[in-house]
Amino acid sequence: MRAISSIFRRKSLSTSIRANTIESRCSFCTDNFDGISSSKLKIFDRDLKRKQRDRAAWLSRSDDSFVNSVADNLLDRLEDCKKGFPTALCLGGSLKAIRQSLRGRGGIEKLIMMDSSIDMVKSCKDAEKDMPDQNVETSFVVGDEEFLPVKESSLDLVVSCLGLHWTNDLPGAMIQSRLALKPDGLFLAAILGGDSLKELRIACTIAQMEREGGISPRLSPLAQVRDAGNLLTRSGFALPGVDVDEYTVKYENALQLIEHLRAMGETNALVQRNNILKKETALATAAVYQSMFGAEDGTVPATFQVIFMTGWREHSSQQKAKRRGSATVSFQDIQNKFGE
Repeated sequence: MRAISSIFRRKSLSTSIRANTIESRCSFCTDNFDGISSSKLKIFDRDLKRKQRDRAAWLSRSDDSFVNSVADNLLDRLEDCKKGFPTALCLGGSLKAIRQSLRGRGGIEKLIMMDSSIDMVKSCKDAEKDMPDQNVETSFVVGDEEFLPVKESSLDLVVSCLGLHWTNDLPGAMIQSRLALKPDGLFLAAILGGDSLKELRIACTIAQMEREGGISPRLSPLAQVRDAGNLLTRSGFALPGVDVDEYTVKYENALQLIEHLRAMGETNALVQRNNILKKETALATAAVYQSMFGAEDGTVPATFQVIFMTGWREHSSQQKAKRRGSATVSFQDIQNKFGE
């Protein structure tokens, strides 16, 4: 696809060798793409994140209970919708878990699986060959959430599970998702919230202070719950909805947690990161983690805060708030009728 190819050429990625392994044509993708992120602030190294997702493509497991649970909870929202979503796009993140949970849901007829990692897309395509869904026409596309190569008003559903929190311009990525939706199209997203991995943050900070006399950014900044609603409103979505779940996952030790983060593609990708982690600091972090948060059975917990966001592209059939000042009943009338 010319649009996607041009994106990767601008980013100087060496994709031409392996591009033939991926189905790269999709009728919903633009022939010319001019959407350039307006954000000049680069928090995350997107090239590094792509490489991390390349690695995660081969480390991820189909039986990851945390990832599967988040995907199921996100897609449960489709059960509350009376309408179907014939054309859907899955953006990055936990693609395999979303694909597995989507089977038979939402009335989907055409599905586009998109990721910035060629290896992740190839892995999803291979998984689809093993468990084909004859009722859904599936396309596989290499693309970036920050430069969405999709025609305006061409989709009924956009889903992103644990991926958008790595974008440098999250409002911009959400605006592009809204524009890609048809009127009354649905946007579903799950991102990690600011309270995620709070145990690891504390242990890492203490260990760095003790061993290095200061701290350097090891974990990425994440959105707070209070910001999620503003993000949806700022992006122009109608009927915005936000809710939060906390998941506690137990590990044998802190090192097993790090391996799980690698398998999910959730390791540090900050531009201003310290590339060197001293061995004594890493061991001290694990020891502090165990001493402060270890359970009686020897395991250590890790908290993942997941923010679920729901928004619709505006349509005339949707409910709308009444004009301010148009109320015909006052709070005083309600108080007089019902007492206190």
